[in-house]
Amino acid sequence: MDVSDDAARVARLSLITYDRRGHGRSGDPGRGYDYDTLADDLAAVIKSLDLRDITLVGYSMGGAEVVRYLTRHGSARVSRLMLVASTLPMLSDGIPHEYVDAFQRDLLTDYPQWLADNARPFTGPNVSQAMDREMALRTSHQALFECNETVVSGDFRAELPRIDVPTLIVQSDRDVSNPLELTSQRTAQLMPNARLVVYDNAPHGIFF
Repeated sequence: MDVSDDAARVARLSLITYDRRGHGRSGDPGRGYDYDTLADDLAAVIKSLDLRDITLVGYSMGGAEVVRYLTRHGSARVSRLMLVASTLPMLSDGIPHEYVDAFQRDLLTDYPQWLADNARPFTGPNVSQAMDREMALRTSHQALFECNETVVSGDFRAELPRIDVPTLIVQSDRDVSNPLELTSQRTAQLMPNARLVVYDNAPHGIFF
């Protein structure tokens, strides 16, 4: 491929993002925060736009959503996969139940304090508290709680070996939300066509 061909290919690339139900600018139906439904939402976006030769990028819980899309809808439209700071394969394996219960209790009973405790570790010191709060308040409180329950109960150990597209896994060694040794290291071992890249000293919100 010469330079002109490569430039033409880049010119044809598109970046498409959408807000998960109950988040950002999407509607909040008050239900459907399970992985099957969320994967079907992604499938609806892909089908409605007739997307092909896709690189799917899933961040945090979104990593499990894109994997469930592939095991539920197949990889005919997908060429590559990128998992960024994902909750895979089974976040609850290694995290005490007492911690999970306390986390959910604080989320339900004192949301402002929950934000104060969790926003800074998520974004790191270089992002303002105002931005932390703004992003969090764009999300339905119910969606936050039910998505957390979905994440805690998720188990993708049987699905990951079935993913046949080339996969790049990216995570930080200082991710306090999804510890590297519990998530991406195990994910890379389960996937037959995956490569793990570890960033130093970044927060869970590694894109910041």
